[in-house]
Amino acid sequence: MVFSYLNAFFDPDQLFRPDTGPLFGLGGAMSTPQTPRAGGPELRVRPVEAADLGQVIAIDAEVTGLEKTDYWYELFHRYGGGRTRQRLFLVAEAGDTIQGFIIGEVRDWEFGSAPCGWVFGLSVRASARLGGVGARMLEAICDGFRHAGVGKVRTLLARDNSLVLSFFRSQGMMAAPFIPLEMDLD
Repeated sequence: MVFSYLNAFFDPDQLFRPDTGPLFGLGGAMSTPQTPRAGGPELRVRPVEAADLGQVIAIDAEVTGLEKTDYWYELFHRYGGGRTRQRLFLVAEAGDTIQGFIIGEVRDWEFGSAPCGWVFGLSVRASARLGGVGARMLEAICDGFRHAGVGKVRTLLARDNSLVLSFFRSQGMMAAPFIPLEMDLD
């Protein structure tokens, strides 16, 4: 199935195929596997598969201290399997080991904002950090957003999360022209 979005044609079945996809020959994050560390297996960014969820859950539990199995299966159901060009759930794989994951979607016209990509989940195994894994996943999801026809990516994070804030800033992200607001419901 081929989609058209803002005059950009996108076939989700072809995006991640290294031999024919739109990133073939362009040096994009998903077209050229790289070795994250000398002597290690090649790093490949690809769509998540159901078999990856155990490792995704373990990475998240390592970072958050909570094992949220039901949450991750629900996210896989909504975002996994490459079923839509507007929702992306990617993993970075080196050999048989998932080193990290990234999840995002294209959101349309929220509070007057033109369609843009939103990254709402990113994590890398502590042992794989500083090896370019997060940068490769961000590059890959941004490639997916571009092919969906958008030209901007955003994220939201806790102001005291200096690790993730430093990562996104190192990738060129900066403060957006929005103010998040919240209130307690109880």
